Amino acid sequence: MTSPAPQNAKPLHACVPVDLGERSYDILIGPGLLQSAGEHIAPRLNQPRTLVVTDSTVANIHLETLLNSLRASGIETSSYVVPAGEASKSFTELEKLCEAILTARLERADSIIALGGGVIGDLTGFAAAIVRRGMKFIQIPTTLLSQVDSSVGGKTGINTTMGKNLVGAFHQPSLVLADIACLDTLPARDFLSGYAEVVKYGLINDPDFFSWLDLNLDLLKAGDIDARAEAVRRSCLAKANIVAQDETEQGLRALLNLGHTFGHALEAETGYSARLTHGEGVAIGMALAMAFSAEEGLCPSQESERATAHLARAGLKTQIKQIEGPALDPDRLLTAMFQDKKVQSGRLTFILSRGIGQAYIARDIAPEKLKAFLTTQV
Repeated sequence: MTSPAPQNAKPLHACVPVDLGERSYDILIGPGLLQSAGEHIAPRLNQPRTLVVTDSTVANIHLETLLNSLRASGIETSSYVVPAGEASKSFTELEKLCEAILTARLERADSIIALGGGVIGDLTGFAAAIVRRGMKFIQIPTTLLSQVDSSVGGKTGINTTMGKNLVGAFHQPSLVLADIACLDTLPARDFLSGYAEVVKYGLINDPDFFSWLDLNLDLLKAGDIDARAEAVRRSCLAKANIVAQDETEQGLRALLNLGHTFGHALEAETGYSARLTHGEGVAIGMALAMAFSAEEGLCPSQESERATAHLARAGLKTQIKQIEGPALDPDRLLTAMFQDKKVQSGRLTFILSRGIGQAYIARDIAPEKLKAFLTTQV
């Protein structure tokens, strides 16, 4: 059920509903939402008590603003800070967070707030899914990547030594607040990492959106707030529509993984390190998926080249060879791909493309073809 914004809240650019029956929620998009967060959150709480989970980087920039807003709306709140970085999506940090929630004596009817990027959202959402067998949680994504992707759809989880996001749960938030002004605090590399996920929506099934991005790329990079809000709105709308049709990824939702099978393998082989961000891995993965599709005669080469050219113009990596450090091994990359969550009965499932806006699910891709392709790329 969509709830109206409070009368005295700052104006929004958009409200995107995620229609999941009893688990439906809103994505509120606009500048200044962090300052007015308490006004939006208070009406949606079962009890006026929360714990804010964030990381050490975001805490220094945004935590005080959020806590002040919550308390001004009569919400009792405290905070818990985890180390910044992908390494916090671990069993160790999950255990610590669960203990912190219990130590704070939060009850099942209380809520947990995730303030930060995808790492915080995934970790906090998973903790909320399992502590007291399920608690409400709210997403306040502060990065472009989390605003357009990881905060929407209810995928939560942690990484293991065997791969990324292999332990987790589907647990929907009760609200998402995407404050566009938070994007102004992002380093350029982090903004671009999120932009890869924005481009993904155009490449999946919306060629008009891809063309809009091509036209507005300079405005988006320059920080134009209206252009950024529109990019986030259209991305969230695209994901919400897919999630509403396939909440637990039994079919259609797999399309959202365009570029991710390659990208996750690249992340694993670079040790989830500063060598490669998630979005950079996805950008390379999408370029590889388009190139592999073209090589197989599935996609016109000019479509593959156009997609890759846009990613490169944005400033994103599009080739494995552009990853700094030692060369990657195609055999190890292929092995990592077989840890992908979409593997069924030991067979690889890929998201390939017939052209921009024409992604599709391809099952049982021959490993020898992939290995031959990867050998030409490393």
